[in-house]
Amino acid sequence: MFKHLKSRTALAASLLGSALWLAGCGSTVKLDEPKADTTTPSAPITSSSTSTPATAVAPVVTAPAAAEPAAQNLPTTIYFDYDSFVVKDEFRPTIEGYARLLGAQKTKRMLIEGHTDERGGREYNLALGQKRAEATVKALTLLGVSADQLEAVSFGEERPAAEGASEEAWGKNRRAEFKAR
Repeated sequence: MFKHLKSRTALAASLLGSALWLAGCGSTVKLDEPKADTTTPSAPITSSSTSTPATAVAPVVTAPAAAEPAAQNLPTTIYFDYDSFVVKDEFRPTIEGYARLLGAQKTKRMLIEGHTDERGGREYNLALGQKRAEATVKALTLLGVSADQLEAVSFGEERPAAEGASEEAWGKNRRAEFKAR
């Protein structure tokens, strides 16, 4: 009982931390205050080819924005601690990358598969895998991804990434995978 309460508390703390982190990105510029005029009066600007004053604003040419990260550049898997469905901070860049990708491509859909290691009963592992997939979906939606673009599914222990009964194999099996749909 206390293990699940501890996990829920950790998840709540993680989600609160993410929300506070996102809130910190907000601007403190007040939009209703007039901007002070810092320009000094000058002579009218004239074009070198004509003697008439320039009345239009010249277009600003900027370098093309950096392309959104392609899915092939993002890791397809994040890993979890034993008996946990808390998304670790070390996988924040992966979550943020998928959030940017899905935010830029509103028609793209993603399947999040939750997996566990072989320890625990079949029903328990299916439930834990679902919680891992849903925690990953929640992390993405907190970053602005539409829930309609995401689907969470659990495979529990049924599709191991690594065979064996060692901590190394178990660690590779405790995961959530991102699959394009």
